[in-house]
Amino acid sequence: MDEFALIRQFFRQRAGHGAGVVLGPGDDGAVLAPTPGCELVMSIDTLISGRHFPEDLPAADIGWRSLAVNLSDLAAMGATPRWCLLSLSLPEASADWLEGFCEGFYALADQAGIALVGGDTVRGPLMITVQVTGEVPTGRALLRSGARPGDRICIAGVPGEAAAGLAQWQAGVRDGRLSARFCRPQPQLALGEKLRGVASACIDISDGLLADLGHVLHESRVGADLFLAQLPVSDALSGWGSEEAVQRVQLAGGDDYLLLFTLLPGFNLPRDAVQIGRIRGEAGLSVLGRDGMPLTALPAGWDHFRTP
Repeated sequence: MDEFALIRQFFRQRAGHGAGVVLGPGDDGAVLAPTPGCELVMSIDTLISGRHFPEDLPAADIGWRSLAVNLSDLAAMGATPRWCLLSLSLPEASADWLEGFCEGFYALADQAGIALVGGDTVRGPLMITVQVTGEVPTGRALLRSGARPGDRICIAGVPGEAAAGLAQWQAGVRDGRLSARFCRPQPQLALGEKLRGVASACIDISDGLLADLGHVLHESRVGADLFLAQLPVSDALSGWGSEEAVQRVQLAGGDDYLLLFTLLPGFNLPRDAVQIGRIRGEAGLSVLGRDGMPLTALPAGWDHFRTP
């Protein structure tokens, strides 16, 4: 199968539809019509086989994940998904692999209401790059830089489940809640839209809770107290490992793609969200253990150039 037959079979015939798409795949570029009164939000991520997902992960899960990690960035900005571009580097043009990849990719695209409007294919090591574009009403984008002293630090979901799921996958356990949380993360798009005008700052947890909270504190020029006893823990996670192991993945495990946000005073917590800390004016991050005492050694999160 040559490059152009591949594009026609798996992408051109199944993409390019949706509101605002004047011209989709098939030309030198897509032609799009943004919604009046909105600003565009764009994000891009590259996933490399063996680095960002296991080499034996099913193609459908790879397709889902490659779009999910980008949609999570839009959720963190409070943006509504509109369009995406896809670049695929493939060792070979396997019809079976591409069919599986497209199954997962388009399943999430349909769920999120985002249209694939173009891309590229090349031969090389398995690597997927997705660029997403969303929209947010002018001046309403959620940022990392708005947290203020007294704001509550909140999360909706159980941090650490995806990292535990990856550990299970690597140990040969390929089913259950934890594995599903790693293989098919669910971008919290509806929550992101609800947080417009409610959250003072927001970020998605991709590199670990502490690392990503640190980005908010740095950009907002504030400090925080985090309460370990208030972190949600599911039965699946608590039964996965020791208390120390669970604590480690909750604080430093990546790939959760949950929204971590600071809530403005006077607003109620969104449904299913819990408070896990509070912003303070003094710089620094203090993590209080379940006994109320500060932890002296904190685990590091994911770093593309340091993490093995």
